[in-house]
Amino acid sequence: MVSFDTMGEKKCPHCGEWSNWNQQFTDICENCGKTLGGRDLDYQEKRAVQEQENRENWIFYIKEHDNDFVKGMKKVGNFFYTVYISIITFIAWLIAVLPG
Repeated sequence: MVSFDTMGEKKCPHCGEWSNWNQQFTDICENCGKTLGGRDLDYQEKRAVQEQENRENWIFYIKEHDNDFVKGMKKVGNFFYTVYISIITFIAWLIAVLPG
């Protein structure tokens, strides 16, 4: 029977020593105590921040401090936007299928 153990080793980007690694960017080096993620962890954190900013810039993003009327209108806006995009997608699909 083959064992697929996710435990491995990774060279620490800070101290250069090998340490046990569970395939997580947030794993800690056994020698220096810093994260083993290095640049990958920084990239992952920056990407998460950018995704949050993109969500908040959406016109129909519902914020916690919005009042009930605004929340309702944004839900209606999201619904109609979804219907609109669905219709446009169907028309594009129809145009792509018909010549075939």
